[in-house]
Formats: sequence, C-alpha cells, structure tokens
Amino acid sequence: MANHELLKLTSHQVNTGGYNKAILAVGSCEAHGPHLASGTDTLVSYMLSCQVADQFNDLLVLPPITVGYSAHYDTFPFTLTLGYDTVTQVIYDYVESTIRNGITHIFILNGHDGNIAPIEVASRKIKEKYPEARIATLPAWWVTAGDLLPKGTFEVWDGLGHAGEGESSIAYYLYPQWCEPELAKGYVPDNLPDYVEIKWDFSELTNTAATGDPTKATPEKGEKMAKVLVKCMVDAIKKLDEIGWDYRTTAIR
Repeated sequence: MANHELLKLTSHQVNTGGYNKAILAVGSCEAHGPHLASGTDTLVSYMLSCQVADQFNDLLVLPPITVGYSAHYDTFPFTLTLGYDTVTQVIYDYVESTIRNGITHIFILNGHDGNIAPIEVASRKIKEKYPEARIATLPAWWVTAGDLLPKGTFEVWDGLGHAGEGESSIAYYLYPQWCEPELAKGYVPDNLPDYVEIKWDFSELTNTAATGDPTKATPEKGEKMAKVLVKCMVDAIKKLDEIGWDYRTTAIR
C-alpha cells in the first residue's frame, strides 16, 4: 500500500502527493497494567490512522502526539505527562501548522481519556481564528467500538477499562510483540455512581494500572474492534468528502 505517513515522506513526495486532508493521532505514554506497552494509546491511534489512510490517496498521516495529559495516572511508573495547557497548545500548534501548509480538513483520532478536553479546547480555538477549518474527531474509540460491535462481543463491563478487555484485545491484535498477556490483571470499579462522573485519581480505582478485565481479551476481539473503527472513520471521511466538508444545514446555506 502507498505510504502516507509524513514522518516517512520526502518533501517532494508531500508536494506531489495531492494531499487535501490530514489525520492526527493523539496518544499518551503511561502505565497500562503490567501487560501492555506504555505507548498503547499512541500506538493504537496511530496504527488505526494509518489503516484509515490506506483507504484514501489524499489523506496525510501526521506524526502522532505521543505524550498527553496523564497526571491522573502518574501514581504508576513510568507515566509521562504534559500539563493540561501544554497539551492544548501542542494540539493547537499541530493543527495550525497543518492549516498553514494548506490543509484545512483535519481528522483527530484520540487514544487517551486525558486528551478529550484539550482536543475540545484546541479545536474551538482553531475555529475562532480559522473559521474555514473543518475539524472532525473521534474522541473515545474505546466507547465507539463497543457501540458498533454486537452485544455480547465483550464479556466484562462492556469491554471498557483502561488496559481492560477491549483495549487489551486491540493491542493484542495490532502489536502482540509488545504485550505480556500472561501478566494481565485488572479490577472493575464497583463504587462509581451512575450518570455522574467522578474525577478520580487512577490509584483510587486499581493497584495494577488496569481496570476492567484484561484476562478476557483476545486478538480476535481486537481484530473486530479495529475493523469497525476503521470503517467508521473511513465512512465519515468519505461522507465529508462527498459534501466538500460543508456540513452546514442545507436549509440555512
């Protein structure tokens, strides 16, 4: 398949590639239980971004943001974190740099819960300065995968959890060489109320740096997750392409 990763393209290839849109993976580097790579959030989002780009000739894969806001995980080694405002500014700068290079249609694939708010703030700031920009995001793929797959795909807690059944499954599928499934252990939090959000420190929920049940994870489940997520993003981008990324309500144009 053609290479669309900016990290691996020469300037000549970029200039002649006909790129009119870009995809940005935003990840983290933090403990993911004893069994998954610390870069799981970056690896998953970047690998999926590359698979999405494989379906297009004009989608540029930007270098991933590899460290995010992870202060709520830093009880566990070896967690790296940027400050909240720093993450917001880094995302803003990435997107602004892309716009300055002539690409105003940008898809952001987030791989980490701590980045959701910074992505929202950075995107809103971009829209204030560059109203012509079109930004689409998939803010929580781990939720989307569960929504798209048939009920019963996951055995525990709908597959949710940090380094839980779902995330471990997709890791085992995408990069088994960087996983140690025999060490998997997690806990399902049992004292969180419904509908409201508790702003926890992760050590209040688990002592393994994993929640959910990673022992139920399989690469087969991970393959199903990857396929529905890639299709979801490809379908969304194709729909946006069909309408020229002009998502304004037809009646008010």
